[in-house]
Amino acid sequence: MTRILDYFDMTKPRVVLLMLLCALVGMLLSVPSLPQLLSEELLSVVYGLVGIALVAASAAVVNHVVDARIDRQMARTRNRPVPTGRVRSRDGIIFATVLGVTGLVVLFVLVNPLAAWLNLASWAGYGLFYTFILKHRTSQNIVIGGLFGAAPPLLGWVCITSTIEPEALILVTIIFLWTPPHFWALAIDRAKDYETVGVPMLPLTHGDRYTRLSILVYTALLVGITLVPFFWMSGWLYLVVAVALGLTYLGFSIFMLIDDNPKLPIRSFKFSIVYLALLFIGFVLDHYIVST
Repeated sequence: MTRILDYFDMTKPRVVLLMLLCALVGMLLSVPSLPQLLSEELLSVVYGLVGIALVAASAAVVNHVVDARIDRQMARTRNRPVPTGRVRSRDGIIFATVLGVTGLVVLFVLVNPLAAWLNLASWAGYGLFYTFILKHRTSQNIVIGGLFGAAPPLLGWVCITSTIEPEALILVTIIFLWTPPHFWALAIDRAKDYETVGVPMLPLTHGDRYTRLSILVYTALLVGITLVPFFWMSGWLYLVVAVALGLTYLGFSIFMLIDDNPKLPIRSFKFSIVYLALLFIGFVLDHYIVST
């Protein structure tokens, strides 16, 4: 049982769950009314979520294996299965391959080919391009790599419609702008760890103050883009949720800039997860309760 839990831990389950929530929202927003999901579309939802979860888990396992050396040196990650030797790197790669191939087959055969190809591109972007190159070569690793992490709502949308539409791209843009302030807050809190392993996170390359200012700028851009759906694809309930959450998140960013409280960055990081989850739930509630 312990060995199974070690493999499960390598899939970064909390991250995958947040991705699946965003993918599910993309699916639900792609259709005008919920009853349509009680027919053939329900199978596309189930198969789509299974496929997306497997591919995302595969990329997470690759990340665990590749980063095992630096994970051993960081307090936050030194107890992961590969650094501690509970899972061998070779076994991790086999596990990642089985997960990824199975997920892509499910998507290609049971959902649609476009969903499979987009998931493959997302897997390569995070599992290979970000993990091997971006993470270790540029302080903009999170900004550039965030494009791959922002894909879940588009992946979900495509599972249902087999098309890429502007509404889905708005959802992608929201997560893309959310990613830098989310991770930079963590980078401030864990700056010593990143310095130890030589990962060029923004607080190390440009300083703590610059990072906090960048967090504020990106948060402001994020709050701005979350207002766009009200004029296009959502209603008043979503707007209330977006404004309330946005002002709270902006508050965190402002206080981080004017207050050196060492606990603020990690609090902002944790709130950012709640922020994204509640914002996307607000999309669905508005879509099915108010707008229909």
